[in-house]
Amino acid sequence: METSHVIAPPAPRSLEGMKLPQVMMRDILLKTIFRMNLETCTELSRAICLPIPVTQELIDLARDQKLLQSTGTLHANSGGEMGYQLTDGGKARALDALTQSEYYGAMPVPLDVYSEQVTRQSIRNIQVTRDQLTGAMGHLILPDELLDHLGPAVSAGRSILMYGPPGNGKSSISNGIRDALGDKIYIPRAIEYSGQVITVYDPIVHSAAEEQVDDPNSLRRSSNRYDTRYVLCERPTVITGGELSLAMLDLVYNPTARTYQAPLQLKSTGGIFIVDDLGRQSEPPQSLVNRWIVPLEENKDILALQSGEKFEVPFDTLVIFSTNFHPNEIFDQAALRRIFFKIKIDGPNQANFLKIFSLVARAKQLELDE
Repeated sequence: METSHVIAPPAPRSLEGMKLPQVMMRDILLKTIFRMNLETCTELSRAICLPIPVTQELIDLARDQKLLQSTGTLHANSGGEMGYQLTDGGKARALDALTQSEYYGAMPVPLDVYSEQVTRQSIRNIQVTRDQLTGAMGHLILPDELLDHLGPAVSAGRSILMYGPPGNGKSSISNGIRDALGDKIYIPRAIEYSGQVITVYDPIVHSAAEEQVDDPNSLRRSSNRYDTRYVLCERPTVITGGELSLAMLDLVYNPTARTYQAPLQLKSTGGIFIVDDLGRQSEPPQSLVNRWIVPLEENKDILALQSGEKFEVPFDTLVIFSTNFHPNEIFDQAALRRIFFKIKIDGPNQANFLKIFSLVARAKQLELDE
């Protein structure tokens, strides 16, 4: 299957180029040393996901402020590297910073820097061919004209409503669309807005591609070619059903760690969000769709912090609604106008039904006669 070549996020070259508050970066470094008990620049660079020169710059900043000191010993097992440890002032600062936010480890990516990456790997840049759809749905018996409708709908990367009686494969088709995309994008481990950290990468939603590990004896280091604050993943797919509620589409605040977790639609950026069984949720379908109207029209979503401050995040997701109800039963005309593609999934005709029947019979090892 052909995969598109998504442009990787460039690795940061200097502290200044990071566009993050300096105090925030320094505090994340101190908290990471305190929590993970790391000593060398190489270990720290891996933990905070920054290139070694930028990590060294951050270590030097903390040393100038008397928060870090060198241990004066060269570690034999780490290529003769200098070790560092927190001073008493550094420990006090780390503990103080942990009371403000428990977050440590990978440096977050500023929201506006992440938005640039979203544009580089937009779902709307993808053209899905009929062959890709057939390849992904080869196990399904579908009417020819259905693939004719699906190709343009998926390539437009907007929104699709599939409706029709239950049991005709709407969920399987949604999953087939996901498999047809077949390429990889970069997902940030965390993003930063207004000094707040929002974690995005979620192993449940994002399947990470194989990481390249450098051979220490090799002259060419390949893993530094992109910003390791991101994880290279398959295009994400979020599938929700009857359990979907409006609250799941808001930022989740963790009062203990004092950090936020991205809502489902932000985790699905660059991928697909499938709302299966629309009409079976506790919220009426109209109010669920009303929540999506601004994102679907303007390609941006609006989220709110605990303080009530609202901010925009990119909305770059192919939304697939799937329902057993007729659209006119659950939506008003204004909502219907905003869903770009409406595809009716009917029951199979007699010829296709016989094909499906014989496939199932063969799978169950049953004898078939006309």
